[in-house]
Amino acid sequence: MSDLFEDEGPKATSNAPEFSVSELSGAVKKLIEGEFGYVRVRAEVGRVSRPRSGHLYFDLKDEKAVINAVSWKGQVARMEVQPEEGMEVIATGRMTTFPGGSRYQIIVDNVEPAGAGALMAMLEKRKKALAAEGLFDAARKKPLPWLPEVIGVVTSPSGAVIRDILHRLSDRFPRHVLIWPVAVQGQKSAAEVANGIRGFNALPEGGAIPRPDLIIVARGGGSVEDLWGFNEEIVVRAAAESAIPLISAVGHETDTTLIDFASDKRAPTPTAAAELAVPVRRELWVTIQELRARMERALTGGVDYRRQRLNDLSRALPPKERLLDGPRQRVDQIDLRLTQALVNGVRNRRLKLSEAATILRPSLLQGRMQGHGERLSALSMRLAPALSRGTVQHRRDFDRLAQRLSPLTVSRNTAQARRDLSQLSDRFARAALGQTQRWRAALDQRAGMLSALSYEETLKRGYAVVRDAEGGVVTSTKDAARMHEVQFADGRVQIGGGVAAKPAKSAKPRAKTGPEQGSLF
Repeated sequence: MSDLFEDEGPKATSNAPEFSVSELSGAVKKLIEGEFGYVRVRAEVGRVSRPRSGHLYFDLKDEKAVINAVSWKGQVARMEVQPEEGMEVIATGRMTTFPGGSRYQIIVDNVEPAGAGALMAMLEKRKKALAAEGLFDAARKKPLPWLPEVIGVVTSPSGAVIRDILHRLSDRFPRHVLIWPVAVQGQKSAAEVANGIRGFNALPEGGAIPRPDLIIVARGGGSVEDLWGFNEEIVVRAAAESAIPLISAVGHETDTTLIDFASDKRAPTPTAAAELAVPVRRELWVTIQELRARMERALTGGVDYRRQRLNDLSRALPPKERLLDGPRQRVDQIDLRLTQALVNGVRNRRLKLSEAATILRPSLLQGRMQGHGERLSALSMRLAPALSRGTVQHRRDFDRLAQRLSPLTVSRNTAQARRDLSQLSDRFARAALGQTQRWRAALDQRAGMLSALSYEETLKRGYAVVRDAEGGVVTSTKDAARMHEVQFADGRVQIGGGVAAKPAKSAKPRAKTGPEQGSLF
């Protein structure tokens, strides 16, 4: 009995038909095409793909399910309305399966618009509400720093986006980059991105972790569902509240999310965000070199122009001998007139003295002395009463003044005078300090100009001074036989070989004048 039952088990199993994978897939395809041959589906268009073959692949979805759809090249050409992501459409076609991927799909012959998609309608409603609060106003947007020292990137650390950003920053201008790792897709994406933006803003100035000068929020391309985290209100508000300038680089160039409107600058791609963040170091270096060359040409041209102008003006001046002819002649004329005037003056005064001496007789002098003596006696008699009256009057005046000069009045006047003197002293001190500071600034400015114009600074730019054995400067090819040593910026080299001692550096450069300025080559 046991053998009988053991034999019946395998025989019962072998009664089921065996199918190959292709046969089973074909049977499923016939069943679906027979049951749902021709259908009309109302749905929202999801991701749309247009390969170079000309076919069109897209998704038809609602809040619970997604169906893959395909339109062949000929069908796409006959469509009056091309499906776009987010559109709500009525698609007409036939159901079938794709055995190579074990999935069912609909071959769409025609698409009719049925209104805006649910997701897009919700997105537009949220956009209008946030715009009404002023979160998208241009006045809120901050200018990007020209060359940030630290750049904070809020993105996934494992994706290609961060590698593209770091590669482009390295090519253009390497900067210190801080990465705040977040999920860029899924339910946690919005909260993590908002925390990343606020976390960078919360870093203190001068802390252990440097605070970024610029923030980049980046993610690669995807469908509306994949990018939906960047349309959440928490992310938009975090971007609008950021005190640090922020660049949004979410999706591809055609993708638009609400963070793009709240950010200070939108980049079409993450790579473009890196290009907006920093300039090209090579271009800056070339610009600096061009400006330096222009400055040197301007300085050289200005000096040459003034030298030529001086030479032209000097040729217009007469010789120095002719310049002194007129003043010398005027000095001679004045000398002659002065001598004659002295002779005439002595003669006239001698004549007046002779005339006065003739009237000086003894009797006349005695008469005048007697008259003056009488007047003096009369005046002395009047002097005593006058002195007495004046003394009495002055004593009365003095008594009145003494009554007015109380100790309190003198003390008050003294204190006021002391305060006035103190204020005046403070004004003098401040004026002296200000004048001293202005003189010191002017002195520092002239010292800088003196250093920039010294011949030693010129030697540092690649010039040299040729000297003879006595230390003189050789300035012409005719004196080439006297060349003994060459002075460079860091020392002197003798023509016959050997290096002279390196000159000691002075505390402040001295401007050289004389023939040494013409001996640089």
